[in-house]
This record gives sequence, structure tokens and C-alpha cells, in this order.
Amino acid sequence: MVSKDQAIGGVICLVCVVVAVLYVVALFFYEPIIKAIPWLNVGSLEAIRYWLIAVPVLVAFVAILAIGAWIGWTMATTPPPKPIEEITTEMEEKKEEPKAEEAATEPSVEKKKKS
Repeated sequence: MVSKDQAIGGVICLVCVVVAVLYVVALFFYEPIIKAIPWLNVGSLEAIRYWLIAVPVLVAFVAILAIGAWIGWTMATTPPPKPIEEITTEMEEKKEEPKAEEAATEPSVEKKKKS
């Protein structure tokens, strides 16, 4: 059985392949298709080719700008990380704490062994 994520991934893949094939067909073989549809009244076949190129370029450009804006927003709203010195001192303190606890518990363990 396929998981939900795999099913969604398969649908996304299928949609992308279908759109890519339709786009290539429309871009290079649009003239016979347009002429075969009698009720489709277009002014210029070159205008169709222009829009077939202009629309995806516009979408890609806006998508790249949106990703850049998202990265900028994330960087602007994320607090800065702790300095490395502070992190290393915390790590050293954590390493020293168990040693101090072991030293405190060792005499009691030795006392139990003796009795």
C-alpha cells in the first residue's frame, strides 16, 4: 500500500509531466492545433507563441522573488545565535558537573562496600 505522502508525490509528478508535455506541444506545434479549432478566433499566431513564453518566464521570475523575500523575512525575524564562546563554556560546565557528582557519590559507594 502506498502512503499518503507517496500518493501526493506521484500526483505532483504526473501533473508536472503532463503540463510539460502540453507546454512543449503548444509552444512548437501550436499552429496546426489552432487552425484545427474553427471557433477559436485568434488575431496572430505569433502572439500565442509570445504569451506561451512570457507567462512561464513571469511566473518563474515572481517565484524566485518570492523565495528571496521568504529568505529575507526568515533572516530578519530569526534571533541571532549564541556566541561560540558561550556555547563552549556551557559544554564544559556540563562535562564538569557529572565528574563533581561522581566524586560526591563515590565515598558513599565505598562506605556501602565496606559495611
